[in-house]
Amino acid sequence: MRPLVATIDLAAIRHNYAVAQRCAPGRQAFAVVKANAYGHGVREVVAALAEAADGFAVASLEEAEEVRAVQPDARLLLLEGCFEADEYGRAAQLGLDLLVRDEQQLAALLAAPLGRPLNVWLKLDSGMHRLGLCADAVRRCFARLRGSDRVAELNLLSHFACADERGHPLTEQQLECFLALLDLDFDQRSLANSAAILTIPAAHMDWLRPGIMLYGASPFAELSAAELGLRPAMSLSAQLLAVREVAAGDSVGYGAAWVAQRPARIGTVSCGYADGYPRHAPSGTPVVIHGQRVPLAGRVSMDMLAVDLTELPEAQVGDAVELWGAQLPVDELAQACGTIGYELLSKVTARVPRRYRSF
Repeated sequence: MRPLVATIDLAAIRHNYAVAQRCAPGRQAFAVVKANAYGHGVREVVAALAEAADGFAVASLEEAEEVRAVQPDARLLLLEGCFEADEYGRAAQLGLDLLVRDEQQLAALLAAPLGRPLNVWLKLDSGMHRLGLCADAVRRCFARLRGSDRVAELNLLSHFACADERGHPLTEQQLECFLALLDLDFDQRSLANSAAILTIPAAHMDWLRPGIMLYGASPFAELSAAELGLRPAMSLSAQLLAVREVAAGDSVGYGAAWVAQRPARIGTVSCGYADGYPRHAPSGTPVVIHGQRVPLAGRVSMDMLAVDLTELPEAQVGDAVELWGAQLPVDELAQACGTIGYELLSKVTARVPRRYRSF
């Protein structure tokens, strides 16, 4: 078997969900498990949170069906609503909480044959301008849906654009836009994503939506997961496949982009961009071997990458290599690569086996 594995700590995910609960006592929380639970394995994560989570949130009907296979009765929010008219009946069969993001979706909901009333969440575009209804449209939709026999609960939801940038003026504007609709008699309200759960108590409302924090990564550039009390959930580890001596002036990897400035020891690691490791990771990006950080040397290949072992003479073939995990936070790697932890975690591909532990 190729020596590469993503080890998932399910106890860490439960711990991180509990952190969200402690930030907002008395509120309920949808654990966001879209995109295969951010790459961690949706069925395993849902099963691990079955006793703790108040509900789950996904992006599509297909993802909802995966959660239902594990948790037949859990409250389950479809974050983008239905995409086709024939999906509304299936959403009702699955007992989903359904988001309505525009008046076309509202019309489709009212026209669809439903077997039961649904919990409906009107999506307010409070300033992100990606999806959602303007405030006036929310009021119109509220008037059409309140009292409808198709609606069990009528709820309000919005999403922050810049909550991960503390003090950003748009966050306050979005909060004010949301609060301006509280005169409407909604049954439940939800606004806080991970960043808002951790730092904006005024946004906590009835339901929280912890996402990236569940998986032990930080939504903030300037605050580490450890500083926030979060535990990393995924460790991506490989092995040294080969070690060779390279003379000063010799190059390593595609494009001869890295040239040895002195005699060097180069290690080849069993991980590449087809596994989800970022191809654009620059030379110097760290990995961890024997508890010591060593730098990438040259371009990341499809199945392999190279590291400079010159300062770690004891390294040898077969040694474990941590690409990210407890010793190297995924957020640190993401920052070195000009991206975010969300992307790295969710891009770990299906060919990387997941192994789970619960202690």
